[in-house]
Amino acid sequence: MLLTVDVGNSQTVLATFDGARRVGCWRVTTHARATSDEIRMLWRGLLRDTEVTGVAACSTVPALLPALRQLLDSLDVPVVLIGPGVRTGVPLHVDNPREVGADRVVTALAAHELFGRAPDGAGRPVVVVDFGTSTNVDAVGPDGQFLGGALAPGVEVSLEALASRAAQLRSVELTVPPQAIGKNTVAALQSGVVLGFAGLVDGLVGRIAAELVAQFGAPPVVVATGGLAPLVADSCRTIAEREPDLTVHGLRLAFERQQAAGRR
Repeated sequence: MLLTVDVGNSQTVLATFDGARRVGCWRVTTHARATSDEIRMLWRGLLRDTEVTGVAACSTVPALLPALRQLLDSLDVPVVLIGPGVRTGVPLHVDNPREVGADRVVTALAAHELFGRAPDGAGRPVVVVDFGTSTNVDAVGPDGQFLGGALAPGVEVSLEALASRAAQLRSVELTVPPQAIGKNTVAALQSGVVLGFAGLVDGLVGRIAAELVAQFGAPPVVVATGGLAPLVADSCRTIAEREPDLTVHGLRLAFERQQAAGRR
């Protein structure tokens, strides 16, 4: 069984795969100061009797990388830690490829493999909207190339910042409001945060899609992913597909490519 681990700023997503089939999936809070022993205990508790035959991981938390590397180095199975210099097969058409987070690279890989084919089999561009600690709107070309994108604050980050800076406002439950015109403070905050981010996403996707059409002559398919996708995606007019854990699928594909390259 392949274990994939996506270490994000707020949450870590772990998933197991039997071939291309996802068997299990867990979301846990990321602790930036966790030791390799603590991470090992967490994995054991989640996996129980699962026989792990390989591990693919990526991390956007620099403070956790030493502990993660220490744990991975101690394993007796094939391991792939996605980072600068690791070949994923994703061409990075950006000014500085080393600036692109590993999670964005493998997410682009999965987006192309899972959604980057038109009904006639031709490649088509994809726009990925990743709702996490930050809101990433990334463009993937019809040949699987990462073209860049837009980065905005995440939904929870924005709400926490607003509550901490405005004395009369407070944190509220994140849920879709029944209407845009809030009749009280809670409803007004929910409208501004949830529907406001839906509008932000639709605006960015519209501009990015127009640029992709001008470059490739075909409209992109727009895919939502990330832990907060179920909250906002239904309020977005531009999102057509949903895959909450696109990144772990990308880790699986990157692992398979590394293994295939090693056998040549």
